[in-house]
Amino acid sequence: MLCLVESMTGDHPARPVLVLSNDPAAAGLARAAARGVPVAAVDHRPFGRDRAGFEAALLAPLLAARPDILCLAGFMRILTPDFVGRFAGRMLNIHPSLLPKYPGLHTHARALAAGDAEAGCTVHEVTADLDAGPILGQARVPVQPGDTAETLAARVLVQEHRLYPAVLRRFAAGDRTPVWLG
Repeated sequence: MLCLVESMTGDHPARPVLVLSNDPAAAGLARAAARGVPVAAVDHRPFGRDRAGFEAALLAPLLAARPDILCLAGFMRILTPDFVGRFAGRMLNIHPSLLPKYPGLHTHARALAAGDAEAGCTVHEVTADLDAGPILGQARVPVQPGDTAETLAARVLVQEHRLYPAVLRRFAAGDRTPVWLG
C-alpha cells in the first residue's frame, strides 16, 4: 500500500486520506503515519465469524475519511456484497495472478503446479464475486526454471509496485482503460 501513498504526489489526481488495516501490527501503518497520512486499524480477529460486525467497525473510519476511491492491498478478508455495493465502482484490489486464472489463495504455487510459462498480477475493480471484477491492469513475469512459490512471488511483487500506482493514476483521472505491463 505504501507504494500507492508514495505515488500520490505532484500532479497525481488522487491524494491519500486514510490507510486502514485489519492488522494493527501492519508495518504500512507506521510508514504511512510517518508520511503524515491518517491511519486506523480494525483487527478482524475479535469479530470471529461476525463479518457484519467487522464491516460495521471498518465503516466508521472509512466514512469519516470520505474517500473517493478505496484501494485494497494485502487485505485478506472477503467482504460481503452489502459492503462492496456501498463502494461499487470505487474499490480496487491487486491480486497476485493473471486473473481470471487463480482467484483466491496460493496463486504462485498454483501457477507453478500448472506448468505456466508466465505469472503476474492484476488490478481489478472489486465486485461481490471474489477476484472477478473488471480488469484494470496486468503485469506479467516469466516463470523461470527452478522457481519456487517464494521466488516467483518476489518477482511478481516488484511488478505489483509498478502496476498498482499506474492503474490508480489512470482510474483517479476517470480513465478505466486497462494498463498492460510486460
